[in-house]
Amino acid sequence: MRKYLLNGAVIGAAFSAVGVINQTRNGPRDWRLALMWVSWGISVAVAIGTVIEENRELESGLIDD
Repeated sequence: MRKYLLNGAVIGAAFSAVGVINQTRNGPRDWRLALMWVSWGISVAVAIGTVIEENRELESGLIDD
C-alpha cells in the first residue's frame, strides 16, 4: 500500500482531484465537466498501472535498485 501512496504519479493524480472537485462545485455542469472527471479517472488508472508495472519489474529483477 505504501508504494502506491508515496508514488509521485499517484500523489499528482490525487492533488489534481482538488481542481476537478472545485470545478464541479463552482462551474457549469456540461460536457466539459464530465470530460474532466473521465480525464482524472484515466490519470489515476495510469498512475496505478505504472506502480504495478514498476513493482513487477523490481520483483523480476529487471531494474537494479
